[in-house]
Amino acid sequence: MTDPFTSPWWPTELISHSADKTLEIRWDDGRADILAAEYLRVESPSAEVQGHGPGQKMLVAGRRHVGIIKVEAVGHYAVRLVFDDLHDSGIYSWRYLRELADEQPARWAEYLSALDAQGKRRDP
Repeated sequence: MTDPFTSPWWPTELISHSADKTLEIRWDDGRADILAAEYLRVESPSAEVQGHGPGQKMLVAGRRHVGIIKVEAVGHYAVRLVFDDLHDSGIYSWRYLRELADEQPARWAEYLSALDAQGKRRDP
């Protein structure tokens, strides 16, 4: 099993863009990713969102306009993102951020489909 807090990739820069509500990640391999705050919020690694075991993930609706108000280092392996809806319990490891970037199209499509299936919306 792979340790979720070890990563072959390291961010060289994390930039929170408040105007467009995104997090820009520049990696040591030259790659750059831009992730929407809404996407990061609904995919938070917190137990509040992911649950405590397989199949317990919660669908977080109404976060279209959420922004990031703080990016806090957690050791040398992760960051805690503080969102303007005051969610702050997710610790985003470098590996998890890279996974979110890699899987963004599929995860986002699944999220939108789940919202639709449950009659929920992205808007508050």
